[in-house]
Amino acid sequence: MDVLGDIFAAIADEGFTARTLKMIDNYVKDIQNGREDFSRFNLSEHAGLCKGGSPLIGASIVACYATASLRASCNAEGRQGSPANWEIDEQQEKFIEQWAKAANLWEDDSEHILIEEFGLMIAKGAEAKVYYRDGNTSVVKERTSIYSTWLKALDAIVLHNYLFPETAMKVIGFTRDSDNLMRIVLTQPYVNCLRLATKKEIDDMVAAKGFRDNWNGEGVNYISDRLALEDMHPANVFIDVVTDKPICIDCIVKFVNSPS
Repeated sequence: MDVLGDIFAAIADEGFTARTLKMIDNYVKDIQNGREDFSRFNLSEHAGLCKGGSPLIGASIVACYATASLRASCNAEGRQGSPANWEIDEQQEKFIEQWAKAANLWEDDSEHILIEEFGLMIAKGAEAKVYYRDGNTSVVKERTSIYSTWLKALDAIVLHNYLFPETAMKVIGFTRDSDNLMRIVLTQPYVNCLRLATKKEIDDMVAAKGFRDNWNGEGVNYISDRLALEDMHPANVFIDVVTDKPICIDCIVKFVNSPS
């Protein structure tokens, strides 16, 4: 039985009704319990998917539906070739927002709530806003997409969790910020930084995970047969006070060849 196909058909026919949400929830639970596989990921990467929490899995399912529905629409119109990445990205964003609101995973005023519950914003970059209160064991991030599509942004969380389980990200919801950018709200363990990692320490860490330098030994980008790691500079890789080993808090990670 094609459970994912049944979910896609229900979304197309009904939208995100209570029945459709229940179908998605049941499929998510089956993935988490090992009864179903999400074909984008191999067995090892599945652990990273499950570490990311049920909202991450649900959003990935919805993003896959958005892509499939757009391609079907383009085919019906007789368009040649695949939709552009910007079209796919817009479609995925639209459906993820609809699903998150229907599933009570959306918060309109997240910044105020995060400051109140988790502490002040302590950092802000191109991809994420970070909130933290002294003594907490986790930080909370509002993370926007710097990838070509939202599905690739969700994949990046899965793949980070697989490669760096000690700083696994867990998705708890979705929002839009004051600039109207959609953001993923997630938690991540707080790392007590002894110092920034050196290039040699980063090289050794990723080599042990099967990666090689992708820039003549001079850059911050690495590649394996399946995955690409980028932005692995010292500001994203710390030496942990507890373990005295390099620990990655953030990077760009993606498939070398995107799964269908």
